Amino acid sequence: MSKETKLTPPTRKLGKTKIKITPIGQGVMQFAGGHGFMKMVYPALSDQESNAIVKAALDNGINWFDTAESYGKGISESKLSRGLQAVGKKDDEIIIATKWMPMMRRARSIKRTIDERKKYLHPYTIDLHQIHMPYSFSSFQKQFDAMADLLDEGHIQSIGISNFSAKQMIKAYEILADRGHILASNQVNYSLIKRKIENNGIMDTAKELGVTIISWSPLQSGILTGRFHENKEQTESLLMGRKMMSRVSIKKSQKLIDSMRLIADSHKVTIAQVALNWLINFHGETVVAIPGSTKPKQAEQNGQVMNFALTKTELNDIEEISRDFL
Repeated sequence: MSKETKLTPPTRKLGKTKIKITPIGQGVMQFAGGHGFMKMVYPALSDQESNAIVKAALDNGINWFDTAESYGKGISESKLSRGLQAVGKKDDEIIIATKWMPMMRRARSIKRTIDERKKYLHPYTIDLHQIHMPYSFSSFQKQFDAMADLLDEGHIQSIGISNFSAKQMIKAYEILADRGHILASNQVNYSLIKRKIENNGIMDTAKELGVTIISWSPLQSGILTGRFHENKEQTESLLMGRKMMSRVSIKKSQKLIDSMRLIADSHKVTIAQVALNWLINFHGETVVAIPGSTKPKQAEQNGQVMNFALTKTELNDIEEISRDFL
């Protein structure tokens, strides 16, 4: 990491809410590794390991964590809570985002499952509750009325969505506005090698409505760390689920990685840190990112992304080189 003077991590508003988050959050889907479907994606982590990841994230300026009901049916949420309690964090010192899984369910499940979310995350508040994807059996009207009810009743502090299109985002925004509430965020897959939201209306709509874009898989399952470019055989060690998630070829992204390596060397940071820094700065304050970590060192490096700044020239150069992925 750079020996430059360490900056106090900035915060920005979550959409138009009063909630302040750091540009880098910590994704904790991997805390459910080794369980159910997650066996195909991540190895199991002990409480000691997950606690160390939480501490490393906090020690390096990250003030919020993203989890979900579907990440082990409460396993990720409860491990996150234990990790925060282990370091003595109070409720008002951190921000937590979780999600309701709509697959094969109706809107009434939103209210039926909120007590489970609260139980697993206790004693921490749900600052952002998100609809994980737009695939419920119920209409958007019923889903967002249920979410608005949770907000009115004090169960949650804000409402977000995940994997919604531009049109779906507008519909959600309008329903919530009719209830006097704000759509805070849309969590989507966005990275330097997954830039489709810039030309399918999602980015433009988010900027127009004042909705925060939360980037999941911002390093595209490790492709943007550059480690697979240095040793292509490393892909063989990945679990099947992560191999399937890494759909961009090593060869196609080689030029981008080579360019970012030069920039990384000039700042004395890693290629991954350059990729994340571009993501949270190129679009002003619209985009935040939630890289995951299976090791404390990764969480530490994620937080350190907020300690340096790419120049405008560097930001624009990276954008130009990655245009093949628009």
